[in-house]
Amino acid sequence: MTTLHHLLKTYIDKGWAPGAVALVERHGRTESAAVGSLDATGAQPMPPDAIFRLASITKPLVAAAVMTLVEDGTLALDAPVAVWIPELAHPTVVRTPAGPIDDVVPASRQITVQDLLTFRAGYGFPSDFSLPQVKALFEVQRPGADPRALPDPDAWVAELARLPLLYQPGEAWLYHTCSDLQGVLIARATGRPLPEVLAERILQPLGMSDTAFEVPATERHRLTTAYRPDGTGGLEAIDTPDGGWSSLPAFPSGGGGLAGTAADWLAFARMLLAGGTTPDGRRVLTTESVRRMTTDHLTAAQRARAALFLEGQGWGYGGSVDIAASDPWTVPGRYGWVGGTGTSAHVVPATGTVAILLTQRAMEGPTPPALMRDFWRYAAGTS
Repeated sequence: MTTLHHLLKTYIDKGWAPGAVALVERHGRTESAAVGSLDATGAQPMPPDAIFRLASITKPLVAAAVMTLVEDGTLALDAPVAVWIPELAHPTVVRTPAGPIDDVVPASRQITVQDLLTFRAGYGFPSDFSLPQVKALFEVQRPGADPRALPDPDAWVAELARLPLLYQPGEAWLYHTCSDLQGVLIARATGRPLPEVLAERILQPLGMSDTAFEVPATERHRLTTAYRPDGTGGLEAIDTPDGGWSSLPAFPSGGGGLAGTAADWLAFARMLLAGGTTPDGRRVLTTESVRRMTTDHLTAAQRARAALFLEGQGWGYGGSVDIAASDPWTVPGRYGWVGGTGTSAHVVPATGTVAILLTQRAMEGPTPPALMRDFWRYAAGTS
C-alpha cells in the first residue's frame, strides 16, 4: 500500500524538488511525512516543522481576519471600502476588457467589503494576460518571489487607484489583487499594521507560532530554500533563509506574504472544521463566518470565465470551493487553495479531512503540478 512518505519520496528522489512536508488528517488520525532536505545541498534533512513560504495559502487566513472585523462591527460586508480606502472612492472601468486603459466609464457602484472577499471588485487577473489593463496591473502587482518588491501599502494603493477596473464591481471574478486589498483594509480599519492584527485575531488564538510575515534569525535554520525550474530540467534558487523573509517587508502581502509550517496551517484547518472554535473551546470565528468563507459565491458564468485559475470550482472568501465531484479528489464543499511557491491546503467539511502539502518548487503557472494532484488523490483515498 502506498504511504504518504512513499508518495513524496517518489518525486523527491527524481529531483523534482529538494524536499517536501505533507500531512493528511481524517477520521481523527493524522499521517504526516517530511522527505528530502531543506536545500539542494542535502546537508540538512527536512524536519517536520520546516518553515515554507506559504504564498497564496495566506489568503484564507487574511479573509478570516477580515471576518473577525465584520463580526465586531468594525467592518460591514455591504459597506463601501472607500470608507477606509478613500483612494478607491471614484473608480472607473475600461469600456471593454480588451480596450485601451484610457477608454473608461464610471463604475456603476462602489466597491464593497464583500466584493473584496469574493474577488469581484474589478481588480485582479483574468485568464487572458494580454489585455491592456492586465499588463498595466502587472506593473503595480509586480509578481515575484521577493516580498520586498512592493512599496508600502499607501504607495501601493495610490498606484493601483490610478488604474481603471477591468470589470464593473460585482461582475467578474479576478485573481489575487483583492487579497492584497483585504490586507490594506484590515490595517486601515484598525489603525494597526496587518501583521499585528493577523497575529492577534488569528495566529495567536490558534497557537500558530511559526506563521508570520518574517522569520526570526533564531528560526531560520528551519526555513527552506525556495526554487523554480531553470528551463533545462534543473532548479535554480529564488530565495534563501537570509533572503526575503529575513525582515518585515514594507508591504505585508495579504495575498501571499506569510511563511509557516504544516502544523500551523493544520490548526487553522481544524478551527474551520470545528465551526470557528479551537480544541479547547475558544471561539475564533462565528459559525456563520465559517459558512460564508466556505460557501461558493460565484455564478456559473463567473466560474467559467475564471477557468484558468479555478478549473470549474467556485470561490468562497480566501479560497476555492468545490461545487461538483469532477475529479477523484474533489468533493462538494471542499475548501482551500494553492500557492505559487508549491503549496496547497484544503479542508473537506463533509468528511472532516485536512490535506496540506508544502514543497520548495515554485509552480510554473496556475495549473497545479502532478505531485499536487497525486497528493490530492491520495488524501481523498482514491490513489
